[in-house]
Amino acid sequence: MATSSAFHETAPAKVNLALHVTGRRNDGYHLLDSLVVFTDYGDRLDMTTEGYGLHLHIGGAFAQALDAHDNIILRAARLMMPEDAGAKITLTKNLPVAAGIGGGSADAAAMLRLAARAWKRPLPKLAKQLELGSDVPVCMRNTAQHMRGIGENLAELPWLKGLHLVLVNPGIALRTPDVFARLSLHENAPMAALPKTARGFANWLGQQRNDMQSAAVSLCPVIADCLAALGGHGAQIARMSGSGTTCFGLFDDAYTAEAAARAIDLMAPGWWVRATQTH
Repeated sequence: MATSSAFHETAPAKVNLALHVTGRRNDGYHLLDSLVVFTDYGDRLDMTTEGYGLHLHIGGAFAQALDAHDNIILRAARLMMPEDAGAKITLTKNLPVAAGIGGGSADAAAMLRLAARAWKRPLPKLAKQLELGSDVPVCMRNTAQHMRGIGENLAELPWLKGLHLVLVNPGIALRTPDVFARLSLHENAPMAALPKTARGFANWLGQQRNDMQSAAVSLCPVIADCLAALGGHGAQIARMSGSGTTCFGLFDDAYTAEAAARAIDLMAPGWWVRATQTH
């Protein structure tokens, strides 16, 4: 009988600090120019290789929003699993779902990394990663990236780490296709040339955009309240991440970020609020 082995992997929240929609391809995919970072807070995957077939259990604060039988984690695992192998997988879902912080894609990327270690298999090629989701390749990198195209063109930004953020989600999910359908413009200017160092970064970031923010606010007006709460509690920059509904605030240090998170949590106890840092 084969012995079982246990593995675990984190799936951190992905935050789009800026997201410019620069065009749309003939197949309907939108072209993006985005600055992506990953936080110290996220989901967790635990996996034990044993038996035959795949078995997924989902726990955590947002478990009820997901289907354990039709899940991107299982699709990722099937790409990697050898014949006659098996695994028990547990997802601890700490991140809100359909929230613009890459939860599903981050989970799929974590599953690919887990499976590669557990079964000593090579990671799938870029095309297979993109089939799982356009954010999966950047989530595989798990570090600050300049992301372009449909998610396939990536450049690492090693100097961009240690940012202090507060994440705020009002508890409402938004489907990305619904937000894209509300866009008034599909061809916008790309981001300005990225700085080479952290010096002056906040000033540069404040001049960039999330081109999906207005469309998302039209579908979910409480996003504007989240942004106002972050700005009112000292954020240098308050902006929506991805297609929403999660917003982030950029703060000077951990102390001011944690103080703002506590204040917003008291002000709106129904919201999901976390102070965190990028890595």
